Amino acid sequence: MKTTDPDGGDPTKGSPALPSRRKNPNVRFARDDGKIDLLARMLRQGDPLDDAVDEELQTHGVEARQALEAGLRNGLATLHDVPAAVAALLREAETLPAWVAPEILQRGAAATLSIEPLWRQISSNLAALLRTYSSPSIARVLVGTGRLATMAAHRVRETGTWAIAATLPGGLTRGGPGYIATIQVRLLHARVRRTDLRRGWDMETWGVPINQVDLARTWLDFNYVPFRALTHLGFDFTAEDLHELYQFWGYLGYLLGIDPIFYRDIRDHTRAEELLDLIETTNEPPDENSRALVAALLDVTIGSLMNALQSPPALTADMVHALARFIHGDVLADALGVRRTEHTHLMPLIVHDNQVTRRLQRIEPGVWERMLEQRSPRVPDVLQLGETLKPGSAGEIRPAAGRRQGRESASVVGTIPDHHYLPGRKTPGGAAGPVSGGGVGVQGAGGVITASDLDPATL
Repeated sequence: MKTTDPDGGDPTKGSPALPSRRKNPNVRFARDDGKIDLLARMLRQGDPLDDAVDEELQTHGVEARQALEAGLRNGLATLHDVPAAVAALLREAETLPAWVAPEILQRGAAATLSIEPLWRQISSNLAALLRTYSSPSIARVLVGTGRLATMAAHRVRETGTWAIAATLPGGLTRGGPGYIATIQVRLLHARVRRTDLRRGWDMETWGVPINQVDLARTWLDFNYVPFRALTHLGFDFTAEDLHELYQFWGYLGYLLGIDPIFYRDIRDHTRAEELLDLIETTNEPPDENSRALVAALLDVTIGSLMNALQSPPALTADMVHALARFIHGDVLADALGVRRTEHTHLMPLIVHDNQVTRRLQRIEPGVWERMLEQRSPRVPDVLQLGETLKPGSAGEIRPAAGRRQGRESASVVGTIPDHHYLPGRKTPGGAAGPVSGGGVGVQGAGGVITASDLDPATL
């Protein structure tokens, strides 16, 4: 054990201090086991292999891009005369770590599939993305792309595209839609990093853009944060559910180029929360960039839920703000400009309804298994998504209509079962749902998935 100085450095070893804008003023650094030194190093580290591939894409042009396209689809072994960094990236991606059980990738993220699409959208927007935007350093990078408030809907759609592809059964196997999309997201990180550095990004103030700490933070924002929120909202998960969830997301972290020191030992929410608490020591309170991003995100979420639930604008807005505040608490909600609404008192009713529905799904024989099957797209649908997401394409997928032999729609988005309560949701007959539960529902209005921004030709 050793004592760190107030800036996070260890004067006895000459280790680096935290960048000047990467210190939480509400945290007092004390004795630790080298974690602050680790953060100081990782804030200055990007993704060297990713950056090398980006350089080759810029230098070799079409040759490197074509090799990357073919390699992602068909594997490195099918290629000849591949640029060195591209070959190294493909070789790394195709090497399945020993700690990943292949059957988990074939099943997909079961914990995710057990949540109906409406609540997946709520947890993705109001838990994952909102928490990510609360970080000033991450918000600063997103603002720098010039696509935040005015492109909020597009960004939400991009995120949903990747998340759906990544969690499909078999989607992360080599050449699968999630595998391709995740590598493309990694390459997009390199492009943004290069652009920010060229524009004079101050590393001594902020650390490297899209550094390892921020990557780990975002990783947690898409597993720990939404699933803790879902638990808070009445959805229970077993220890086995969470173990598989974190193993699945560990492989996603591997494909994204995140240093395994952050995620390899995480098997449950307890360890994930410890890591997030540590990372929060490097984040200042939310700033104007964070609030701008969150305001745009809330507007997009309100519009999306209005369409899905056919609910009045004012009621939907109040419920979205109430849900965001319920998930994150008053301190963070106030800092992000989330309104206080009278609908907060409805949260216990929503939680109770979710708990009852979840309990019935688990105890009724065969219901749980059928539910996962219904929410798992068929292989042809996965292949269709793969064609849309493959390098060089810029298509879109529209959800298929109807049901087949008791299955829900084959859409990758799926349908919303007629249970789980939200005020304002309308019954199939058009009447508004009661204010005290009742289990009414509506078929989900599936979205359109676009993939143009995952095209390596734009990287």
